[in-house]
Amino acid sequence: MYDLIILGGGPAGYLAAERAGHAKLSTCLFEMNALGGVCLNEGCIPSKALLYSAKVYDYALHGEKYGVKTENASLDHKAVVARRGKVVRTLVSGVGAKMKGAGVTVVKERASIVGRVEGGYEVEAAGQKYQAKRLLIATGSSPSLPPIPGLKEGIEAGYLLTNREVLTLDAVPERLAIIGGGVIGMEFASFFNSMGTEVHVVEMLDKILGPMDRELSEMLQAEYAKRGVKFYLGHKVTAVNGGDVTVEKDGETFVVRGEKILLSVGRRPVTKGFGLETLAPEPFRNGIKVNGFMQTSVPNVYACGDTTAFSLLAHTAVSEAEVAVDHILGKNRSMSYKAIPGVVYTNPEIAGVGKTEEELQAEGTPYTVKKIPMAFSGRFVAENEQGNGICKLILAEDETIIGAHLLGNPASELIVIAGIAVEKGMKASELKSIVFPHPTVGEILKEAL
Repeated sequence: MYDLIILGGGPAGYLAAERAGHAKLSTCLFEMNALGGVCLNEGCIPSKALLYSAKVYDYALHGEKYGVKTENASLDHKAVVARRGKVVRTLVSGVGAKMKGAGVTVVKERASIVGRVEGGYEVEAAGQKYQAKRLLIATGSSPSLPPIPGLKEGIEAGYLLTNREVLTLDAVPERLAIIGGGVIGMEFASFFNSMGTEVHVVEMLDKILGPMDRELSEMLQAEYAKRGVKFYLGHKVTAVNGGDVTVEKDGETFVVRGEKILLSVGRRPVTKGFGLETLAPEPFRNGIKVNGFMQTSVPNVYACGDTTAFSLLAHTAVSEAEVAVDHILGKNRSMSYKAIPGVVYTNPEIAGVGKTEEELQAEGTPYTVKKIPMAFSGRFVAENEQGNGICKLILAEDETIIGAHLLGNPASELIVIAGIAVEKGMKASELKSIVFPHPTVGEILKEAL
């Protein structure tokens, strides 16, 4: 009997397995596809590889801004996709090496929970039975498919894509209609716009990027509108047919056409197909309810990552896995969701952590904003010709930093500093007292204060 069986080899599952293995817990990890899960194989990593190629291409096309002449720059999309595959294979291999180094047994089969046995639980895979004292469910998520007529037929016909299919396109479409202006939608809007595709984004809300800071979201939208991306905000998709997306707003209906259609309206936890009903844990939204230690309502059964339906982000999943394994080892460290960063890897990047102005206004909580253009950073000006952005810090009445929102490269890296400040409840004066290296874009956080 193992100490721990983990269902799912994504960020939550493989991190938990590695941590448990190094702690000398006998651990068995089940993953029916490739190690690394959606994030490493079909999401975070491959999309960032594509986006970086797009960024390099952007620089090549506009090198004269930096005094660099790049004549006849061209795009080899097949080479871009091949590089994406190489990056993924390298990292998947690395995860496998980590499992081996931690002494984890990896079973590359679909697993199903059989039920309880004396002293633990039993799982079946490929006709074999496995038992463990504890289970950790990290089965991830899959793309949401709203009840829009024509979606399933579009996927079957090959003109409607999810985040999985869009990564493997062998040619850049001339026109792309994107259903959903959230993180995934905007990242692919950025990529294909750089590739020369005519991009149309249909979003049901009145803004892109959902819960992210409205002011910065609107600035990013304006930037991409200048680059030719067409936005249809507050529009509802009513049907999809052969590349035609029928949309409706205020009683008026029209068609947005695309050679391909990308569906990016969010993801939903995977809770079916692996025998979860035999345990019947208490649900939460469309996932599994957990407490601060990632325990479900079933004794010695934990859940982490997207399956908890709380924060469908890889870095949240990793932190939850750390908390779960620590609890198994007798450490009562509760999961904190106070400072979960959100990043959109467009060009320029946008990132946020902690409270937004909109949240605080809805709560009726007093706050102050410290805001400054990114151009106040010498390093930013040197590396972002004719580019600009915003650094916004949100302070409570006692000057505790409770939120930070940045537009401009490299927001994805700077948000780490801001996240530490929010998580640790730092006062403005405490952050200002830290010595930042010069010149760095990170100095903008001190400048804002």
